Amino acid sequence: MAASDGTTAGEEFDHIIVGAGSAGCVIARRLVDAGRKVALVEAGGPDTNPAIHDPLRAWELWNSQEDWAYLTEPQEHSLKTSLSWPRGKVLGGSSALNGMIYIRGAKADFDNWAYNGAAGWSYDQVLPFFKKSEDFEEGASHYHGAGGPLPVTRIHEPNPASLAFLEACAGYGVPLNDDPNADSILGAGLTHLTVRNGRRMSAWTSFAQPVLDSPLLTVITGAQVARLVFDGTGRAAGVRLAGTGRVLSSRTYAADSTAAPASGEWPAAELRCSGDVIVCGGTIGSPQLLLLSGIGPADDLRPLGIEVMADLPGVGANLHDHFLATILYESARRVPEGKSNMLEAHLFAPSDPGLPAPDLQPLMSHFPMPVEGYPVLDYGNGYAIVPGVIRPLSRGRLWLRAADPAAHPAIDPHYLEEPADLKALVAAFRLAREIGEGQALKDWRAREIAPGPDVRTDEDITEYAMRNLITYHHQAGTCRMGIDAMAVTTPDLRVHGVPGLRVADASVMPAVTSGNTNAPTIMIAERCADFVLTS
Repeated sequence: MAASDGTTAGEEFDHIIVGAGSAGCVIARRLVDAGRKVALVEAGGPDTNPAIHDPLRAWELWNSQEDWAYLTEPQEHSLKTSLSWPRGKVLGGSSALNGMIYIRGAKADFDNWAYNGAAGWSYDQVLPFFKKSEDFEEGASHYHGAGGPLPVTRIHEPNPASLAFLEACAGYGVPLNDDPNADSILGAGLTHLTVRNGRRMSAWTSFAQPVLDSPLLTVITGAQVARLVFDGTGRAAGVRLAGTGRVLSSRTYAADSTAAPASGEWPAAELRCSGDVIVCGGTIGSPQLLLLSGIGPADDLRPLGIEVMADLPGVGANLHDHFLATILYESARRVPEGKSNMLEAHLFAPSDPGLPAPDLQPLMSHFPMPVEGYPVLDYGNGYAIVPGVIRPLSRGRLWLRAADPAAHPAIDPHYLEEPADLKALVAAFRLAREIGEGQALKDWRAREIAPGPDVRTDEDITEYAMRNLITYHHQAGTCRMGIDAMAVTTPDLRVHGVPGLRVADASVMPAVTSGNTNAPTIMIAERCADFVLTS
């Protein structure tokens, strides 16, 4: 049976990629460029919402139709019951919803991965894959690539409040660093962005959309994968869809359209491939699909009536995330509207000088981020400095509530379970507040709204932070790579004990990187494509 764009529903592909997010789009592009026939399957729809492409409208996308809109379980060690976890349900995945900040992480992040069993993932070994993706606006160098699919740019017209924040950092003694993606991540500076000509450059826009008209690429949208399909030997051989998807055609696709483009229906319930199935559903979607397919802790799967294909206790474990709490200021002068993104400046610092990499990443927002229970300020009447922790020790898990792909899994990151995480958060708070009270911000600062000047002791700061905890949206670790009994994937991203199946996204990170996770996820995808093409 043929779909309206000429593809055949019963055809066999070389590879099937589940999820057209940051990783899936990269892998699809590299495999198509190498002559492989690829099906890229996405549960969400086309990126036709204009807010996706405007860097200043990113927060409009939370709880929209492009958001999976996950909620965590009530947090035992926080005074806030549950946290919202926006995740992209659209072409481009979370790279279509995020803050567009391009940060690779500290060198020690990757050396730590390699030391703990992920051989081949040291900093020197992954740097070429970062550079391969990149089209850095200042050209190629030892640390940067040029000519790759992903534009990486600087902020050329920063908000004056952001510049005052950086001046305050320098006055406090934090060194300025104009390139955290070079030799050292430490210090304060303006962010690098995945933006070009004032438009967001998601993984879809950068990698997959340019080859949408290739006869080797079939993109199916609106098609959640219900489970993996195995052949008689236990090898992953394809996927079963939960519903009917639609084939996206370059003839009808227009990213700036306000209406979803017409496309041909994909009538088959299953897709099959001769090569690897590559799961790129993210830190939540990837373990969920593995569990639905019988790959995970056997004692959890059997009560749900799921046949166990591989007893891997690590699926869904090791869940962790960066977290923060907001300091909100009323401004003494009007803060102008930004011209890039909403988070232009940040700093990386260790809470203890003996640490080999930063564990703190306070952010500057020229938008007055609201804090529940405190006055809401209009844009222009305030700003926020947002202290947070990027080296969490607490680990949680994810599990199925039911054998139903439409049911969100239970998500419990165990925020602040480890006392060291709370100690680091208090240190981040004190650092950010002292910078916020610096001389360079005097002309901008009218008063501190949240938590307010009366919150001074460690105990008061702890209570405020626990009650107002939020997330950086940098979840990781639920299909971590390694060689121990709790590892889910091998260092070349194959699922242990399941031939023909790989996972590639932030879920394979043994430990989350220092800083925003989109850039390292794209690097992971580049490595995965290389593994597939050279195996």
